[in-house]
This record gives sequence, structure tokens and C-alpha cells, in this order.
Amino acid sequence: MKLLLANFAKMINDSGGLAKVTCNFANEMQKRGHEVVLVYSDDCEGEFFFPVDSGVKCFNLRHYKGRHKVFPLAYKLKREVLRAIDERKGRAVNDEFTSRYLLDNIREIIRDSRPDVIIASQPAATKALLMDISVGIPVITMSHGVPEDYFHTYPVDEVEALGMSTACQVLMPSFREAIVKRYPDMRVVTIGNVVPQHVENVNLNVEKEVYKLITVGRLVKGHKRPHLLLEAFCSLAKEFPDWNLEFWGAEDNKNYMKSMLEMVQRNNLEDRVFFKGTTSNVDAVLKQADVFVFPSAYEGFGLTLAEAMSLGLPGVGYKSCQAVNELIQDGYNGYLADEGAAALADKMRILMADKQKRSKMGSNAHESMKQYASENIWAQWENLIESVFSLRKA
Repeated sequence: MKLLLANFAKMINDSGGLAKVTCNFANEMQKRGHEVVLVYSDDCEGEFFFPVDSGVKCFNLRHYKGRHKVFPLAYKLKREVLRAIDERKGRAVNDEFTSRYLLDNIREIIRDSRPDVIIASQPAATKALLMDISVGIPVITMSHGVPEDYFHTYPVDEVEALGMSTACQVLMPSFREAIVKRYPDMRVVTIGNVVPQHVENVNLNVEKEVYKLITVGRLVKGHKRPHLLLEAFCSLAKEFPDWNLEFWGAEDNKNYMKSMLEMVQRNNLEDRVFFKGTTSNVDAVLKQADVFVFPSAYEGFGLTLAEAMSLGLPGVGYKSCQAVNELIQDGYNGYLADEGAAALADKMRILMADKQKRSKMGSNAHESMKQYASENIWAQWENLIESVFSLRKA
């Protein structure tokens, strides 16, 4: 079967979850014998952070066959001004750019590749495909976040296009309701992300001179909220002198980073708190940890949390964070805290103080992630794609 993956987002040297899922999806479908074309939209030119099989044909809509369409500064300014007034209107500027500058490239790629099924990574891609150029090809719209957000912050046209999809995929069972409530006849399928499986868990019973709390994710104040973890650790540091804290992820804002470094200095923890930057070997980082803390405000899935749990690390997160509150089963494979640094510290304390509890919950975490084994997830995707293709043939 011929598949086209349409991810209208940046991909060049991007280490984020969407880029990782996109590359893995392309590689697996190619491996399974499908012809795969990957279309993305990035101002930059260069290589992907994650490897892609040489058989996958990749096209950057903004740099296609010598035609360069970089996002204009005027559009950037317009987007930011409108976003301050209305998030939907700000997002719509991206669609305006795509409609004005990129549709011919999309049409040409579809004409040349002749896909049987298109998998759109976001409603913006679905909008371009189904509303702007009216492709007569089934489109499956993926969700990489909480679908409820679509109906409050996404442009109206994107929401309408979502309802025109042949099928929609969501990451968590609780996410189905948001789409079905608006589009009762829509086929909505829950398929989680692939989580690597490991034969051997991290050994949490080993005596150590120093134990590690670790988090992995871009250091974004309003999203990953690493400052809450740092504040929680500062309150526990004297009580647990044999524990260190490591942050793995790219810096997002210099002033925000400065504020966290100042907090470290005020608490004299320069030799116990480390900002390690990005890594291409997350497994190696996680294998050195004892507890994984994930203080996000929101998540579409929480892939690094799931990867940590698969390795046998107990997780700590917030009850209010969707997806995280489904991956972590409170008191079984980790703990869910109420909002705030103090509540987070209370849950961290339980695990930091009890090696046996860490080990037991880590084993439970490992078992609970088996449902996301690659053979399960890719089989579910292939079944969905084949069923959508069958509808087209009918």
C-alpha cells in the first residue's frame, strides 16, 4: 500500500516527541512493505534528529524542488499579534501561509506518489488536504495531544476538517469522548505510542552512594514545569543528602533557565542538581535513575515517562495532567500528586525513603507498559489503515 504521512511541523534536528513518533511511524510502515512518503513543513533545511529509513521519501514543503517558501517575517508578526488577542486567529496564520504558498507543492507530491491512504499528524494538515485541495483519498487524523484542545484553541476550519476525516486516532481511551461528542458518527480509534520494551529492569535494589531523580523533557515553564520539581527537591535535599537531581532536555527560555540556576545557587545545590542538555540515548540516561519525576501541566501521552516506566522506574506526576494520570496508577506503579511543589515533594519523599517500595512499583511500571509494545501498536495501526483502505475500494 502507498502511504503518505503529512506532518506540517518542523522536523529538522527536532528531538521532540512528534518528530520521534513521525520517524518511527515512517520506518515501521516501510519495514512492513508499504511505500512511504513523508511530507513536512520546516523553514530549515538539513537532517532529522531521528534516523529515517533510506526507502522513505521525504519532502520539505518549504524547500521543494528549488522552490523556497520560508515563513515571512510579516506573517510571524501577524501571528504573534493575533495570538495575544485570540489563540485561534493566531494559529490560523499558519494555515493562511500554507494555503497561499504550499498547496501547489502538496498537489504535486500527491500526484506523483498517488497514496492510497494519508495519515495527517495534525488538523492543520487535514485542513489543507480535505478543504484546500479536496483530495479524494481517505485521511486518518492523528492526535498527539489532548483532543479537547481542538475545540477551544484551533482554527474553526481545522476543527471542521477534523470532522471530515475518514477516521481519527487518539492516544488515550479518555480522549475519545471529546471527538465523539462533536462528531457522533466519526470512527475514533485509541492507539497509544510505541514504548520500547526491555528484558531487564533497572535494578533498584542495588546499594548506591548516590541515588538519582531524573526528568526528561524540554525545559518549558508552562508545559513541562521543571521549576516545580526543582523547588520540591530543594525542600527535600537536606533530608536526603544521598540523592541528586538531573534535568535532561533543551533550554527553552534564557530568563527561565536563569531563575532555576539562581534557585540552585540559593540552596547551595550546585553539586547535586545538574542540567544535562539533550541526549540521543535516553535509555542510557534512564538506566542510571532511581525515580522518574514528570511535573508536566499537560501531555498528549508522556512518552519519556512511559519509556522510564518500561525500564522499571516508578513515576511521579500530577493528578491533573491528562495522559500522565492514566499511565501512572497511583500507589501501584508510581504516585500522582495534587498541584504544587509541596505536594510533589510529599510523593517523591515516599519513594526516596523506601527502596523496597521503589523496586516493587518499578516492577509494576514495567508490566503496565507492555500494552504499548511495538508489535501491539503497529498491528493496531496497520489494521486501521487497511480498514480505511477497504472502505475506499468499496
